[in-house]
Amino acid sequence: MKSIRTKLKLNNKQKTLMAQHAGYSRWCYNWGLSLWNQAYKDSYKPNARKLREVFTNHTKPLYPWMKNLSSKVYQYAFINLGEAFKRFFQGLGKCPRFKKKGKSDSFPTECYANTIDNCGKPIELNGWDHKLPFIGWVKTYEPIEATTKKITISRQASDWYISCSYEFHATTTPKTTDVIGVDLGVKTLATLSDGKVFESVKSYQRFEAKLSRCQYLNRHKKVGSANWRAAQLKIARLHGKVANIRKDALHKLTTYLAKNHGSVSIEDLNVRGMLANHKLAKIS
Repeated sequence: MKSIRTKLKLNNKQKTLMAQHAGYSRWCYNWGLSLWNQAYKDSYKPNARKLREVFTNHTKPLYPWMKNLSSKVYQYAFINLGEAFKRFFQGLGKCPRFKKKGKSDSFPTECYANTIDNCGKPIELNGWDHKLPFIGWVKTYEPIEATTKKITISRQASDWYISCSYEFHATTTPKTTDVIGVDLGVKTLATLSDGKVFESVKSYQRFEAKLSRCQYLNRHKKVGSANWRAAQLKIARLHGKVANIRKDALHKLTTYLAKNHGSVSIEDLNVRGMLANHKLAKIS
């Protein structure tokens, strides 16, 4: 399986439709979580199927605006809620919490857990223009050639992204080295056993002053106002830029290792624990 995530090229009407679906998903998730918690207090054992039945038969008819949005959204919002509780009971995650507007806005367009099934039919992504179930035609900034049943649409700052996974036939490439050792670091991203060094991008340091300035100017703005939202969007874009620089460096490192080496050995180093030290974390 191969996964891709790319930016969508949307007009204002399409962005509004995406935001409506994201809000619909958030509303249904919070509605289901509230009912789920109340059911437990009353000694009932809820599940995603029961929530969907109650919502379809009793709640959805009370809100006419829901008819204009994809019914897949609320179905998989409840499935995601059920999976969240399942992970919680297994000790693999925290107790599900209510979602807030603008935070992790995403909605499953058609499938299980942030995916799309298009009623059992595959979704063809060919070229620059793609037809998504209910959403309609959308454009991407880069061509995609994939047949998938898994599509997620998510928002980062003011931009919308599409991600999916699909099957592909892997092709082997000639390896220059059979085995390579990788020494992960903090001041440097990685040092290979053949002497090659991948420098740390230090993306946060590059934008730290600009981030501090934006946050400083935003300190007295009224929360919820237009100026506050504009400032928050600017800060979110900067954070997204920092994250994208780091992801780009990691993708280049892993691609280099996979294409040129048969086996990769990595030291047993607790990098996550090292980054818990804020002074070390700011270096990377």
